[in-house]
Amino acid sequence: MAVVQDTKLAVELSSAGTSAGRRWADRAMTGLVVLAFLIALIPLVSVSWTVIVRGIGRLTPYFLSVSMRGVYGGMDAGGIYHAIMGTLIITLLATLISVPIGLMTAIYLVEYGKGPLARWVTFFVDVMTGIPSIVAGLFAYALFALILGPGIRSGFVGAVALSVLMIPVVVRSCEEMLRLVPNELREASYALGVPKWLTVVRIVLRTAIAGITTGVMLSIARVIGETAPLLLVAGQTDSINLNPFSGRMMTLPVYIYSQYRQGLVPCAADATDCIATINYDRAWAAALTLIIIVMGLNLIARLISRLFSPKTGK
Repeated sequence: MAVVQDTKLAVELSSAGTSAGRRWADRAMTGLVVLAFLIALIPLVSVSWTVIVRGIGRLTPYFLSVSMRGVYGGMDAGGIYHAIMGTLIITLLATLISVPIGLMTAIYLVEYGKGPLARWVTFFVDVMTGIPSIVAGLFAYALFALILGPGIRSGFVGAVALSVLMIPVVVRSCEEMLRLVPNELREASYALGVPKWLTVVRIVLRTAIAGITTGVMLSIARVIGETAPLLLVAGQTDSINLNPFSGRMMTLPVYIYSQYRQGLVPCAADATDCIATINYDRAWAAALTLIIIVMGLNLIARLISRLFSPKTGK
């Protein structure tokens, strides 16, 4: 009896020590996760605060509703309307090009793809994910230069360049969302005699719509701030151009770059010992506008995914 009691006591002490060690390990790991989260927040909060503080002062209705046509030097005038419209038009065209291609590719890889062709498609998608943005711009420029001649600059060419960057992101995100759809849903649909293509459209896509929408928004956020390819193929202009198939188009990233490149300029003639930062102010305001646009698009995507995602009753 004494031996049994001693054994039980030893087991209890060992269990208590193990539980205490696990609690300490859990607390330590929780503390590390929280610390990593706070460290990750530092650059995010710093960048956001800097852009807001430096850009909010010039973000006025006038600044948002006029272009830079006729503005020279350090004139305290001009705005970003032409750049906003160019960004929205080019991004919309790139989305219309890349989303159908990327979504259909993801459906093929998940629902139909088998054998060497599927492996090669996956390989090339992985390769495209890591290509530099300037390479996409050079590809679009070379393609349209062969068709329309050298020196081509238009918003549509910029949209093609951005779509090259968007397609692999759309494929990867949509592929992962489609794989998360339970196979039981597909099998139940097949058991009811529904053909495979209709099962994909009505069951699989409908179930994964929230994740697909999020993936599309990630791809848009990936390209909406690209400067190098648009500077190469869409060019820059101070005038309003709403036709993506004719002439140069200004975008917000290129506008920010061009304003920052101009640097400091002297103040008006009646001022003394003064250096105007009007170009920098415009650049910060344009950067803040770009952030607001991305936030707005994400809110719209969340609303769409909430409206069209399947409802689950409790």
